Amino acid sequence: MRNENTFGLHFILRVGRSVKGKSPIYARISVNKTKCELALKCHIRKEDWNSVRGAAKTGNEELKLLNSYLEEVRGKLVKQYRALHITDALLTAESVKDAYLGINENKRKYTLLWVVAEHNLMMQKILKHGTMKNYSTTEKYLKAFIPHKFRSDDIFLSKLNYEFISGFEFYVRSNSIKENDPCANNGTMKHMERLKKMVNWAVKNEWLDKNPFSNFKLKFDRQERECLNEIQLTVIKTHDLENPTLQLIRDLFVFSCYTGLAYIDLIELKPNEIVTSVNGVKWIKTAREKSGVVVNIPLLDDAINVLDKYSNDKRAIVKERVFPLVSNQEMNRGLKVIAEICGIKKHLTFHLARHTFATTVTLMNGVPIETISKMLGHTKLSTTMIYARISQTKIGLDMELLQNRLEAERNKAKLMIVRQ
Repeated sequence: MRNENTFGLHFILRVGRSVKGKSPIYARISVNKTKCELALKCHIRKEDWNSVRGAAKTGNEELKLLNSYLEEVRGKLVKQYRALHITDALLTAESVKDAYLGINENKRKYTLLWVVAEHNLMMQKILKHGTMKNYSTTEKYLKAFIPHKFRSDDIFLSKLNYEFISGFEFYVRSNSIKENDPCANNGTMKHMERLKKMVNWAVKNEWLDKNPFSNFKLKFDRQERECLNEIQLTVIKTHDLENPTLQLIRDLFVFSCYTGLAYIDLIELKPNEIVTSVNGVKWIKTAREKSGVVVNIPLLDDAINVLDKYSNDKRAIVKERVFPLVSNQEMNRGLKVIAEICGIKKHLTFHLARHTFATTVTLMNGVPIETISKMLGHTKLSTTMIYARISQTKIGLDMELLQNRLEAERNKAKLMIVRQ
């Protein structure tokens, strides 16, 4: 079978770097379409060099000794190439050069894609399936970028630097894994964030001496979260839908609007997670699939109405769930149809229901942000502030309440003056 690995070596003279009439000699190494140069720290006059043969002209004993040294270097480089080839190590011109110089000898086996694969293997039982899918996409980008940049299938960790990081960022922005689906800024930053976590992991394992991300800053664009206003939510709740599947999708969406449950938490909701308190109030007591954080949500009447509608649905009972199963893809596809039927121009997705709960249903009706954060299952209040957009209407209502309070205080003060 034909060996696809290629190795080439030629000695060259760098005339442009001449000092006192003598030029330095370099070894130009080429392996599998990768190239690099190795400074040999020896010099020769241009007229004593045979550029075709890549060797000194045999004019005197000194030049003969130089040629002997060059052949010795050739032998050592060939030996290192063969050793790497036998051990199935990553074969590049740089790896042969490093092996010759003895650089990172103990760390040469650690390559970037090896680290990525090891990280993903270890995280499979720790991270959720959706998160692992995102890491796999980042890996696909790396597998496309490395051959594009280095003409190699992989690179050693020791070769990671700021140039690689910034180059990878530009590549992700400019190329898409899916056809006609390029990454926007925040999508690009998420890939950089995942790569940064894996590189940090390599640093902690002492496979990498210097962190190439030390001077790189992740820059996410702050985005306003869309939500339905009260009128739009009422239109969706009350619109007569003939299609049974669309009815189910609408009901699940409405339930999320009044509970804040994410898609996966709603679909996985079990009957024993609906409890009734001593005062007769129904609660959802569950844990978020994404983070494992426990959430306790008292049910509003609109949510209870949806709950009662599907209390005896055989499709849910068989699966030991509260609601019948609808895939996330089918859910979002159906919501687009519902938005069109109801004349709603916003991009309707299931996650929009969570935003609606955080803003229109709770925040706009005076529920404290700390309470909303608890019901959403957030560990940081800053996360809730992103979801729960404080709109102009809410600001107006808050200022109106303040004005009424100030008026009441003034009237109280006037009354006290009159009494005096």
